[in-house]
Amino acid sequence: MVIKNKSAIKRIKVADRNRKQNLLYKSSVKTLMKKYFSLLKVEDSEVDKESLSIYVSQIYSRIDKGTKKGVFHKNTAARKKSLIARTFKTLN
Repeated sequence: MVIKNKSAIKRIKVADRNRKQNLLYKSSVKTLMKKYFSLLKVEDSEVDKESLSIYVSQIYSRIDKGTKKGVFHKNTAARKKSLIARTFKTLN
């Protein structure tokens, strides 16, 4: 099927660009969260709070940027950040 409409071609390109951007934000948040939780489980007795706080700030940054761009709903972002904050708070 050949699309000859210029606006349709542009919309396909824009949709593809947005899909890739959404995938980048979602996958990076998932990866960072998995690494964060794996650090919590492995180093159960001796947790390096500095490395965990770096992960927390990176996760927060990615979630906030993704929310600003419309990748995450604001309640989803709040829920994810709340989960991170709760687990980080239990270390103190």
